[in-house]
Amino acid sequence: MKRSDMAGQNEKKSITKSKIVNYIINNKITSKAELAQNLSLSMPTVLSNVNELIDRNMVIEIGEYESTGGRKAKRIGINPAYKYAVGAVITANHLEIVLLNMQYEIEKTVRMRLKFSTETSYCLKVAEMVEDFLKDVEDREQILGIGISIPGIIDQENRLVMKSHTLQVDNFSLSFLEQAFSYPVYFANDANAAMMAEDMHEYQDAVYLSLNNTLGGAFSINGKLVTGQNQKAGEFGHIILVPGGKKCYCGKLGCADAYCAASALTNETYQTLEQFMKCLEKREASAEEIWQEYLKNLAILISNLRMAYDMDIILGGEVGGYLTEYMIPLGEKVMEYNGFDHDVRYLKMCSYKREASAVGAAKHFLQEFIKNI
Repeated sequence: MKRSDMAGQNEKKSITKSKIVNYIINNKITSKAELAQNLSLSMPTVLSNVNELIDRNMVIEIGEYESTGGRKAKRIGINPAYKYAVGAVITANHLEIVLLNMQYEIEKTVRMRLKFSTETSYCLKVAEMVEDFLKDVEDREQILGIGISIPGIIDQENRLVMKSHTLQVDNFSLSFLEQAFSYPVYFANDANAAMMAEDMHEYQDAVYLSLNNTLGGAFSINGKLVTGQNQKAGEFGHIILVPGGKKCYCGKLGCADAYCAASALTNETYQTLEQFMKCLEKREASAEEIWQEYLKNLAILISNLRMAYDMDIILGGEVGGYLTEYMIPLGEKVMEYNGFDHDVRYLKMCSYKREASAVGAAKHFLQEFIKNI
């Protein structure tokens, strides 16, 4: 057999394995028969690949299904402890770290106060904190890498933060931070990472609205993130929502960030989002007034994004974590501005709250590993 033919066969086998592993992860528990049926694979192909994955301990047998007359089918699932990836979120004043297993479950998480700095000492401190976080992981070979989420426009190829208002840096090199780790490192914009945390099989075409202290966003087409010509796709926070309106931190007037970020809900009275939401639950009049104005502005932004993209819109970030209880009043306001949709079923809640960006950054390594098994 020619070498090129062998390479082609190996690539095809790797793609089949990846499809099987992704299906098992997405469905938690399955059977060989279900894999054959739902992935349109022959049973011999499924048996060959699954048995190999079981031999490698990547896939494990988890009991049996109830008998339907013949032999009981084995229940199979992914071995969550087969591989891990680390996700870290850098903000102006904090560092958050998560350990993600093969099933995309958070094994461990920590959030610590750490003020961002461009000094080398900051990079060394971050690496030290990650090492301390991983002290309980006995086999470091299981860790595929560390994904780092950063609030800013990232140039992956040149390892640069091109611009970050939050961190107050321009063209900041990430090479020192990368070299501080003994693991492979991947950098991602925080909103892009949060989008990656979602199930991209479910959300093939979707917009992600990141409602954190600053407002960001991302969107995917055919299950792939769109970053744009200059890595600026999804910067929804700087769409002009109210011409000549409130001043945004970027210096412009009327940006969506000034009206729809979590910071729009905090002031001298409500110093944190958590404090604001507690007062809202108590139906305090001042909190109710601020909230109604916030929902109105958010509804306008959502309506504009729906008209521009015609996709599902995932509501994420810290505010997104609270919106579940307020979807009816938000939906009613969205419908006031959108005369083309008959309902708001396209509005979706995020899968992860505060940890979303860390999870998405970590998933990069797990997905790359699965792609190449």
